[in-house]
Amino acid sequence: MITRSIYIGNSAYLKLKDEQMYILCPETKEVKGKVPVEDLGLLMLDHFQITISHQLIQKMMGNNVVIISCDAHHLPHGIMLPLYGHSQHSDRVKDQLEASEPLKKQLWKQTVECKIENQKEVLIRLGNYHEPMTGYQNNVKSGDITNMEGIAAQHYWKYLISLDFLRQRFGESPNPFFNFGYAVLRSIVARAIVETGLLPVLGIFHKNKYNPYCLADDLMEPYRPFVDWLVMNWLTKNPDSEELTKEFKAHLLQIATKDVLIDGKRRPLKVAVKTTASSLYKCYTGEKRLIDYPELI
Repeated sequence: MITRSIYIGNSAYLKLKDEQMYILCPETKEVKGKVPVEDLGLLMLDHFQITISHQLIQKMMGNNVVIISCDAHHLPHGIMLPLYGHSQHSDRVKDQLEASEPLKKQLWKQTVECKIENQKEVLIRLGNYHEPMTGYQNNVKSGDITNMEGIAAQHYWKYLISLDFLRQRFGESPNPFFNFGYAVLRSIVARAIVETGLLPVLGIFHKNKYNPYCLADDLMEPYRPFVDWLVMNWLTKNPDSEELTKEFKAHLLQIATKDVLIDGKRRPLKVAVKTTASSLYKCYTGEKRLIDYPELI
């Protein structure tokens, strides 16, 4: 089932009634809208005067809904997910823990190759200089020991935005547009990992004692160009845009239902991410040798 992504940017009181999320005006208690919880996949809260009932939170956790809380700068700041979302959670975590280093290095090699391929496709669609990306992709080694990912990224960002553009987490515009998109994407990937019965903290490449979503950061890499493509479409139509408006956020939240090509089939991105996470588990068990990653359509 294709679930919905809901953004709330005004003061509101959210409660559970009749298996639905009711959205009420805090002052008048007037019902502004309602959504069946089973239809929800992602809920983004972007106002300091939003109140949500614990009963509703519990219902959403039971339905694997990811809740994203935004900070004073209107950027995603926190994610709430259920602790586990699969009936065979302990067995799957055991397989994840037993994955060998050579396997993880090969999976990371494939991940980087797929990311560079999708970055190249974005440049091609924009009519930008892309030819060196093929060489970078072909020279990725096991574990990406020669850092082809980083070398390709230098070329990619120069010819995606401008030669003097610096891709930074807290950099100037258009950095915030990409940051917002990646945070949403990370939440979608983390949700799929939990649904698959794996631990988001145990990555195949990313390792950071302060990062609880290392595996999400791994699996989202080939999906990042899908965010880039949406952002570039927005900037092309709104060249003077420098702020994260509600209109931009609504535009970006479409990413969950945007079609991608995965395993030879056309699927919404949110479904494709679940396919990716499930295929990773099959790599851990020896059922598969490669992760299923998406291609731009």
